[in-house]
Amino acid sequence: MRLALITIACLAVSTSAARLPSPFGVPRGGSAVSDYAGLCEAVKGTIVEKAGQSIENLRRSIIDEGTAVTDFGAKADAICSQALEEFAQSAPAPGENALALSTYDRKLEDLEATLDAPLQVLYLRQLALLREKALQTYRVNTRVTEASDYEAMLQADSQFTRAAEDATREGAGWDYAGERSYLQSVMNDVASTRKKLIDVQMKSAEKHQTALQFLQQQQQIIQQLQMQLYGQTSPWNLGVAYRIPDTNFNLQGSYQQGKTNLQLSCVPDEYAPMLGPNGFTNGVGPGNLGLSLNLSL
Repeated sequence: MRLALITIACLAVSTSAARLPSPFGVPRGGSAVSDYAGLCEAVKGTIVEKAGQSIENLRRSIIDEGTAVTDFGAKADAICSQALEEFAQSAPAPGENALALSTYDRKLEDLEATLDAPLQVLYLRQLALLREKALQTYRVNTRVTEASDYEAMLQADSQFTRAAEDATREGAGWDYAGERSYLQSVMNDVASTRKKLIDVQMKSAEKHQTALQFLQQQQQIIQQLQMQLYGQTSPWNLGVAYRIPDTNFNLQGSYQQGKTNLQLSCVPDEYAPMLGPNGFTNGVGPGNLGLSLNLSL
């Protein structure tokens, strides 16, 4: 691309030479060539200042706003191509002088290098934005969708590659292989960490399941021993509580797993003064009788 642009510029110089005669002829000293170099440098400075406005617009979008520029490579190439064409049209013709031609070619290359340097810095920053966007896509795909890590990696890598190719200026030596390799390395690390986490969760679930099975086995063994000692247990569980009227005695009875328990306790009734001397009733009623029934099948 650079050679092509230089060739176009040289053709433009040949055209300008037809209408602008060379002020040098065949110089016998270095002053004429030095003056020619100064004129070319002045033209170059004007063109660089003009192109710098376009580069500044790209810098604000990429660095200040953190937004990737669409077709960055094509826009960067257009800036350089336009600058080279303007230089070919505006710079004085070198004529047939070899030193002037060498100076012209050198200034043309310096102009492209001067514009290419800040554009390449923005290109690297653009790649970083594209890399983070692709990495975010990979994480979303592995978390939200049912895609495997490998499929998510392929999608993220393809997304980054397409965007990086659009951001690359052809023929300028720009390369995104390093950023792509870094992206793949990060995705591999994330996938490895995720796999380790899943393995830990699966092992924890297996241990929990093993402990639960062990407890169930122990419970079955206990039930078998109870059956051997006490015979077939009844599925009925019954509990009765009765407070003897006008006393602090409380009688409790229960029937569980084929065994009957009776318990007599002395528990003062704290609410007796509120109910009067005889309470609400003198007989057996809901106020002094508790009954519970459990049936296990």
